[in-house]
Amino acid sequence: MSDEAYAYETITHETDADGVCTLTLHRPEQLNAFDVTMARELERFFLTEARDDSVRAVVVTGAGRAFCAGMDLAVEGNVFGLDESLDPSPEAFRAAYDEAPYHDGMRDTGGRVNLAIHALPKPVIAAINGAAVGIGATMTLSMDIRLASTAARIGFVFGRIGIVPEAASTWFLPRIVGLQQALEWIYSADILTAEQALEGRLVRSVHAPEELLGAAQELARSFVKGRSATALGLSKQLLYRNAAAPDPLEAHLADSVAMWHASVGDGKEGVAAFVEKRPAEFTGRASELPRID
Repeated sequence: MSDEAYAYETITHETDADGVCTLTLHRPEQLNAFDVTMARELERFFLTEARDDSVRAVVVTGAGRAFCAGMDLAVEGNVFGLDESLDPSPEAFRAAYDEAPYHDGMRDTGGRVNLAIHALPKPVIAAINGAAVGIGATMTLSMDIRLASTAARIGFVFGRIGIVPEAASTWFLPRIVGLQQALEWIYSADILTAEQALEGRLVRSVHAPEELLGAAQELARSFVKGRSATALGLSKQLLYRNAAAPDPLEAHLADSVAMWHASVGDGKEGVAAFVEKRPAEFTGRASELPRID
């Protein structure tokens, strides 16, 4: 897969022979600042190209010395791309959030990106190579695992500019680091070092700058080589869904459905390969995952 399929302006992507796709935020002169164009392109990528079965996992990083320095505040008009003439009640917005004029005029662009990332039934890893502030920090929360460079600086700085945490981050962040830590970081609006992010369990590991991307790609490769794409996709659905379920019965019902589908698909090959002491040859496709709820 190549960038020639669609003329992206703010991102690039390249997929290797193992199906590990490296997506790079590519506005280095602006420290990869997030704008409406980048929002639309990221949402499109995760809803289209990333869902191609040739892509087994996605690693996201930034070009140059930043991951993403937050929202581009230099643009004219509403920098968040929102229609200031709209003022619906919460009930009216909820009832028609995916329709005009609310879909483009009121829905948080970062949230649309994170929902698209979250819905991808494949591993997504953030390689945070530098500054990741505001949306630069919150967009990584919908990714399954975060690795950081020693040069990374991460900030949930919304209180400093008078806005609230966006990109569905108030759902993701407490699940990753716990409610108390999430509240402290949001209240303080401090810039965290990579070591502080590691201590707070936001990131999995910290790496030298020159080793970060390779480590993230190798981790992604270890997830997908010799693995069933359908088993990975179903497992991701189950973990996110059932971690928030009110009762273990909900998990039991969902994983029973998933287990049935796996057992009649790649599970047959996996068992046969184990018994015959040979590598498994899985044929399941993430694009053909069944619904489990």
